[in-house]
Amino acid sequence: MAIALARRYRPRRFADLLVQDHVAAALRGAVARGRVAHGYLLTGPRGVGKTTAARILAMALNCERREHTDPPGEPCGECQSCERVWSGSANLDVVEIDAASNRGVDDARDLRERAMYAASQAGHHKVYIVDEAHMLTREAWNALLKILEEPPPGVVFVFATTEPQKIAATAAPVLSRLQRFDFRRIGPAAIRTRLRQVLDLEKLSAEDDALTLIARCADGGMRDALSVLDQCLSFGEGPITAARVRETLGLVPDEVFARVLRIVLERDPRAVFPLIDELMEQGVDLVEFMNGIAEMLRALLIEQLGGTAAGLTEAMRQTIVGAANQFRSEDVLRMLKLLADSEGGIRRSGNARLTVETLLLRWAMMDRVVDLEQVLAGGVGNSPARPAVAREPASSPSGPAPVASTKVPARPAPTSTVTLGAAEPVAFTLSGLLGVWGDLVAAARAQSPLLGEVLAVARPASVAAPVVTLSLDAEHAVMQEGLLQRRSAIEGLLAARLGGPVELKVVGAAMGTPSQGRPERLSEVGLKADRLRRLREKDAALDLAADELDLEIVDEPPRGK
Repeated sequence: MAIALARRYRPRRFADLLVQDHVAAALRGAVARGRVAHGYLLTGPRGVGKTTAARILAMALNCERREHTDPPGEPCGECQSCERVWSGSANLDVVEIDAASNRGVDDARDLRERAMYAASQAGHHKVYIVDEAHMLTREAWNALLKILEEPPPGVVFVFATTEPQKIAATAAPVLSRLQRFDFRRIGPAAIRTRLRQVLDLEKLSAEDDALTLIARCADGGMRDALSVLDQCLSFGEGPITAARVRETLGLVPDEVFARVLRIVLERDPRAVFPLIDELMEQGVDLVEFMNGIAEMLRALLIEQLGGTAAGLTEAMRQTIVGAANQFRSEDVLRMLKLLADSEGGIRRSGNARLTVETLLLRWAMMDRVVDLEQVLAGGVGNSPARPAVAREPASSPSGPAPVASTKVPARPAPTSTVTLGAAEPVAFTLSGLLGVWGDLVAAARAQSPLLGEVLAVARPASVAAPVVTLSLDAEHAVMQEGLLQRRSAIEGLLAARLGGPVELKVVGAAMGTPSQGRPERLSEVGLKADRLRRLREKDAALDLAADELDLEIVDEPPRGK
């Protein structure tokens, strides 16, 4: 029967431990200098080499050639003693105990009694490796406390655990009697390199994207990565492809994540439901689906901020690069925040589908952030808030579909006046103004839809150069303030058609008297409104931006005051 890859390629020396150099150097040095402690606590995520390091320590302590190894402190890995320890065969001097099934006080007492006997050979050590040590009960730890404090000569205890906090909660005094080493997660790059080495030794081949997917699914554990590789090798013949890895592990294709970006970019909430229907038909785990979206958004944000996300397939990298200039980083951050707020509901909800659909709908209908500086510079039409046509694909035919572009043709910076063609100025009289009033309203709508609306409800009441008085009926009295706020733009329109400077007055329907836009006495609210009105009159670009984007301009005091 074939030996699993995770066992066949288990490290035999301290130097073979991936990314655990700090542990390897300390244990190797302790063996070489004869300063091995009587108790060790090895902590860290699963599959990173804790139990393997304990076995290598046992091999080094009992190696038949330990006086001649290079560098000193390393086991040879080839002698009979090393071979028995590495393979897990029965050994009088190296005992492995699973604390998950031997966790009681009686088991601890039995271990304590066995530890009192000397090693089988002179110069050897008795090594007890206790895996899943956090499963030991408080009573079991209490039974071991004395022997850990004063162990017999030549006895070494090595406890391995993924949850050291449980040991601290149940047996805090034990921690002071052990040397603790924390193992690190193994990065995707190191896992990919090791997988490639294993495949070369096995004379097999695999796509780079396939190894990237395996490394990502391993979540920092080399043992898990080798187990997945073994599973993929059993799934079919020939080179390992990314498609085979996805099929083996039930992963969501990269093309689906590209569709999510398109739905958000094109503001197409109707496409959410067919997408989730397809995923449910395929039996996709929605929690894993949302985890994949989170990784995609994180990679997109890193790309926008000038970095390069690691652990991406080539197809996903092309999708990220293509979408980086179509989303604002502020919007991506808001999407991640909404996802983080919904994550608990997705995991705990009895209807995860509804939670995921709601989140995608919120993304698709989400308002976009607009840079006011670009707006003032005349770039209102260039904002990513207004998606338009799709651009040409940036990826290969086999890659995911491109994300739609948001580019909209730019328009020139707005001004406070509009040129009304080559028409001759009309007489500066009430009848002359009434004759071209419809053209003036149309010109106002071309400049700003809101400006056209407020001007359309007004009617010329009297003209006495340079004063032009407009009136409002009772139904539209509420528009009086809107006219006054746009005084500068209206005066520019009138001056262009009447051929001379204009001073605007508005007759309010409620009082029937001219309003100059600023009463003699104003409240604090009125003063702020007046200052904002004057600001909009001075900057026509800001006035246009406020109208077209429905911005709320807030009068704030200077910072630091």
